[in-house]
Amino acid sequence: MQEATRPAGVQSEADRLRAKAVWLYHVEGKTQNEVAAILGINRIMVVRALAEARRRNEVRVTISSPLAELTELERKLECAFEINRVIVAPFDDPQADPVKVIAAAAGGFISSLMKSGMSVGVGWGQTLYNTLPFILGSALDDFRVVSLLGGIAAARRFNPAEFAWQFAELFQGEGFLIPAPAVVDSPETKHALLERCGLAAIFEMADKLDVALLSVGGISTLTTSYRAGYISESDRRSLMEAGAVGDVLYNFINEKGEIVDHDVNSRVVSANLSRLRRTPERVLISGGKEKILALRGAIRIVCPTTFITDEQTARSLIA
Repeated sequence: MQEATRPAGVQSEADRLRAKAVWLYHVEGKTQNEVAAILGINRIMVVRALAEARRRNEVRVTISSPLAELTELERKLECAFEINRVIVAPFDDPQADPVKVIAAAAGGFISSLMKSGMSVGVGWGQTLYNTLPFILGSALDDFRVVSLLGGIAAARRFNPAEFAWQFAELFQGEGFLIPAPAVVDSPETKHALLERCGLAAIFEMADKLDVALLSVGGISTLTTSYRAGYISESDRRSLMEAGAVGDVLYNFINEKGEIVDHDVNSRVVSANLSRLRRTPERVLISGGKEKILALRGAIRIVCPTTFITDEQTARSLIA
C-alpha cells in the first residue's frame, strides 16, 4: 500500500499538539500541569513541546505559529460544547466540500489512537470512508472492530460493512459485522433479528468498546442514506417535518440532540446512542455547511470526547 501523503495546509499531529500547548501556556496562562491535563499528556511532553516551539521561533512576544487562529477556534469549541479535544483542519473555501481535509486530519489522529487490545466501534459515511488512505495501519494484537450499523445490499463505497472490514484490515484485527439491513420493514422484524438471529451478541460488544468512530449525516440533501434507497423521499420529508436535522448511525435527531418520534427510527438496526455514551473515547468526525444543525444535535446526544471538523464548519458552529 502506498504511504499516504499529507495535503498542503494540513498539519501533523505533533504540530497541532505543540500549537495547542503553546496557546494554553502563553495565551490562557495555564500551568504546565494544567496544560498536560487538558491535552491528556504528561508534563514532560508539555515541556518538550514548549521548548520545540521556542526553537522554531513560534513563540516571541506573541504566538507566530500558523495554527494560532485555528487553535483559538478549537478552544472556543471545546469550551462552548464541553468537548475534551477539538481538531480543526485548515479550510479556506466556504463553498467547497471539506470531506478530504477533515478525513486527512482524522486519519492522523486515528493512527495515533489505535493500540493493541482495543475494541473499536465504527459508523459509516463518506467522511469516515475517506479517512482510510490517511490512516497508517500496523499489526496490532487482540484488536477488534465492531460495525455499529447494519449494511446495505448494493456493493458501494460507503457500505458500513466495507468500511468496517477495511479498517480492521489496516490493523490486522478481527472484524465483527451486522448481517442485517440498516433499516428493516417493521419494528417486529428488528426485534426478531435481535432476539433470534444472534445480532444481540454483536450489540453487546458495542457496549464494551474502547473507542467509537462516528460521523453525522445531513437531511437537507440526498446524502448517503437516501442514495442507498432505505429512506424514501417521502420519509425524508416527514422526518424533517418531525424536526429531524440529520442522523447518527441512522438515528434521526433534532437540533436539541433528541431522537425524533418517527417510524424510521423504530426500524433502524444500529447501536443505541445513549449506550454508546459509555464508551471512553467517542470521536465525532464530520463537517460541511449542510450539517451545522445536525452537528449541534449530534454533539449533544453523543457527547464526543474528540471532535474533528474543518475551519468553516467550526466558525459556523461558534457563530
